Amino acid sequence: MHRVFLASFPETTEVTVVIAPTNFGDNVFSLTEFADHDGRLGMSFASKPSEESRLRTARRLFGALLTPTTQWARIIWTAGVGIVLVLVVGLIIRTSRFDFAVVQFFNGYHHGVVGSLTNAVYAIFEPALAIVGTAVLTGIVLALTRNLRVASTFAVTIAATWLSLAAVKLIVHRPRPDSSLLPFPFAPAQVDASYPSGHAAFVTAVVVTIVLGLAARRSRWVAGIIGGLLIVGVATALVVDGVHYPSDVIASIVWGIVVAPLARTIWVSVALRAIDAASSRRSRDAR
Repeated sequence: MHRVFLASFPETTEVTVVIAPTNFGDNVFSLTEFADHDGRLGMSFASKPSEESRLRTARRLFGALLTPTTQWARIIWTAGVGIVLVLVVGLIIRTSRFDFAVVQFFNGYHHGVVGSLTNAVYAIFEPALAIVGTAVLTGIVLALTRNLRVASTFAVTIAATWLSLAAVKLIVHRPRPDSSLLPFPFAPAQVDASYPSGHAAFVTAVVVTIVLGLAARRSRWVAGIIGGLLIVGVATALVVDGVHYPSDVIASIVWGIVVAPLARTIWVSVALRAIDAASSRRSRDAR
């Protein structure tokens, strides 16, 4: 707030206060006339970001999701190698329990406060709540950016990365760690396929999608570090619960890192362009 004195008047002078918001560039300036105790007339002004400025800032948060890629070959190659690696490794280890000792060690802490915390992590990222969480996050992105294309890209990238993992689960069909051999088994016992972990894949998909949406390198680094800690925390909780082998969660993290960029690229460069082309054709036909 800045004040400028313009003139002096007797103390009995009556002054009307007028507030006049004025747009100037990215800010709104509020001008206010005032009189102090000595009767001096002045004007104060303050500025705040305009609605348009705030909207542009919000769009920059996730606007990078719509940036067309110029590295198709690298994205396809990386995703292809990652997908094949996850699938082949899964087929090799599906009857193996080589890392079961790690599960037993971590499951020894599955009691008390730690047990309650890891159980809560597993419950929070259950499929039903994951779907709700994706919808809520998409709604937040839409509210911030007011851009349906950005919001749809955000949702599709997460969903495609996470749901496509189901095919690997069906193909590999690795049994869960044997709960009868664990000191503090998870209840109720999980009977679906263990490899890869859907929980870890979902968290990784969310983190990678957020990082992909940030244009500033510093913001990407910050989001990547925080998101990486979240992924490691969820992955550790799943092993402590005894519901996944370490190899299950590692495979899911690899899947999320390589598949999310491919899902985003296909949606933006293929699906959205096809939608735009179809919309243009309908507009021409209507005319």
